Amino acid sequence: MRIGLLLPLFSEEASKPLERAHRAEELGFDGAFAFDHLVPLGGPADGPSLEAYSVLAAVAASTERLTLGTLVTRVTLRHAGLLAKQAAGLDEMSEGRFVLAMGTGDEASRIEAESFGFPLPGPDERRRLLEETASACKALFRGEPWAGGSLVPAMTGPLLPPPSTPGGPPVWLGGTSNAVVDIAGRIADGWNGWGLSRERFDAKASRLRAAAAAANRDVSPTWAGLTLVARDRGELASMLAERRDRGLGIGDMWSGTAEELVAFLTGLAEAGATWAVLMLAGPADRLDLVGREVVPVVRSDR
Repeated sequence: MRIGLLLPLFSEEASKPLERAHRAEELGFDGAFAFDHLVPLGGPADGPSLEAYSVLAAVAASTERLTLGTLVTRVTLRHAGLLAKQAAGLDEMSEGRFVLAMGTGDEASRIEAESFGFPLPGPDERRRLLEETASACKALFRGEPWAGGSLVPAMTGPLLPPPSTPGGPPVWLGGTSNAVVDIAGRIADGWNGWGLSRERFDAKASRLRAAAAAANRDVSPTWAGLTLVARDRGELASMLAERRDRGLGIGDMWSGTAEELVAFLTGLAEAGATWAVLMLAGPADRLDLVGREVVPVVRSDR
């Protein structure tokens, strides 16, 4: 299994995600990913949020080994042609280290859609848009025209310069609905399940394998989620109490000790996960804790 870090983009400090990415590379993490939001979700519409592709371009230019990716870029926010061009550029700048993970967005995205004038159609239309956008991007990556669909118009391309990766960067689809899992099995290279328990991840990964097998394809399941890691149970109790006192939810957040995180990630790997991307909660030193006590153990089992 490979371990990635979700970069902190809800910030006014452009140096912050770069510093975290550089430290993650030093600690042996495999990747650095960026969510794609124009405002902080769960916060005010005038809160700070750095732009994903700008940050990833800076990380690409200043790292050597990390896989870089979106988690996830939303198809309601970026036209398929522009998205393909941005992804091809990042893949070229990173010398083939880019992953394009995309998703539909949900009601939590409404605040930024209204603030910046982007449409937010219903779930069914967003899923059709996701499938067409992913298919259009993959066609353009291959140097082929996209014939057009009901939502994404025809595009001839070409993407020049082309992506560094032959056929383009891997495309993951993020989402936990059965509909998105099935779409991923039909057309994507990977699927990401956010915040799922081991049991739910196992069930979704099995569904993914069935959908991929029906299409005679091989698609990688991956996991990501908000993660609170403690040195021991006492520290964990204190950190959880502090989050509650601050009005921060724990919802689908994974929480436990470093040793328990190793066990959880090992279980995900046994369920087929090829990546786990961690959005680390708590103090800044959690990055070093995970880098020293979790990453070497889990990666040694690959």
